[in-house]
Amino acid sequence: MKLRDLGEFGLIARIERAAKRSRASTRGLVVGIGDDAAVLRPPAGEDWVVTTDALIEGTHFRWTNQSARCIGRRALVANLSDLAAMGARPLGFVFALAAPPSLEVRTFDGLLAGLLREAEAHGCPLIGGNVSRARQTSITITAQGSVLRGRALLRDTARVGDRIFVTGTLGGAALELARAAAGGRVRGVPIPRLRAGRALARRPDVGACIDISDGLLADLDHVLDRSGCSAKLDLASVPRPPRFKAACRRVGADPDWLATRGGEDYELLFTLRSRGAARRCAASGPAKPTVAVLSRRLGVAVTEIGKVVRRAPGRRIRAGWRHF
Repeated sequence: MKLRDLGEFGLIARIERAAKRSRASTRGLVVGIGDDAAVLRPPAGEDWVVTTDALIEGTHFRWTNQSARCIGRRALVANLSDLAAMGARPLGFVFALAAPPSLEVRTFDGLLAGLLREAEAHGCPLIGGNVSRARQTSITITAQGSVLRGRALLRDTARVGDRIFVTGTLGGAALELARAAAGGRVRGVPIPRLRAGRALARRPDVGACIDISDGLLADLDHVLDRSGCSAKLDLASVPRPPRFKAACRRVGADPDWLATRGGEDYELLFTLRSRGAARRCAASGPAKPTVAVLSRRLGVAVTEIGKVVRRAPGRRIRAGWRHF
C-alpha cells in the first residue's frame, strides 16, 4: 500500500492514532493534535525555546542505506540536540512531511515509529504537523522546549581563559556514513545530551555551548566567531570511539578528519570559566579530578580538549601550532 491509497486525511488519522498511543510525557501540553494549533504552557520561571531542522531525501538521508526507523530517530535527535545545546528540556514537537504519493505506507510507518521512539525516550510528544505531496521526501521537525529563565546556553559567551570540553566521543557518526558510502548501512543513532545541557544551564561557571552537528572544528569556530576569541586545542585529546583508528583504516578514512570535521555526533561542546571550575571541583574533594566531577554531574563522559585564547589577526583556532 502506498500513501496515495491512504489519502491525505487517512494519513493524518494514522499519525494521530500513533501519537496517542505514544507514552511520551505530555507535561506542559494543554491542547495537542486535533485543532488548528497545539497549546503549550512552559513551567513557571522558564523561557521558551524553539528550534527547527529539515532533512531532505538525497541530501541528508537515503532510503537505501538506512532504515526508515533510523531516519525518523535521527530527524528528532537533530532537534533535541539543539534543545540540549541551549540547556532546555523538551515540551513537544511538530512534524511536517512532504512525500511522493508512491511512498510505501510501511516505509512511512517505520519513519513515524522512529520519531515516536525518540519522543518517548526523551519526553517530547508529537503535538501536530502537516502533510503534503512532493517529488521527494522531506522531514521538517520543529521542537519546543523551555529553559530556566535567563539561563539559556549561548554561543557568544566564551571568554579568554575558558577551558574547552566535549561530551562523549567524536567521529563515530562520520565513520558510520563512511561505511555507508562503501556499501554498508547507517545503524547507530546519536544520543541528544539533554541531561548534560540542563546541568550546564545550572552552573554559574558555564561559558558558551553548542552541539556538534557540523564537526568539532566547524562548530567551535561558530563559538569563537561569536565570542571574538580563538582557541588552542590538543587534538590528541579529542575523545574517539573504541578501536576507531582500525575501523577507519578498513574503510580508507582519515580518523583525525572524521573526529574533528565529520559531524553529526550531536555531542555538546562547551566552555567553563577556569577559576569557577577549579573552585567548584575543589569543594567536591581533592580526590575527585575536574573531569570526573563534570562527568558525574552531567551524566556523560566529559573530556577537556583545549583553552580559549585571545584572537590573533586572521586566526581563530590553533591546534597545537597548526591553523584550521
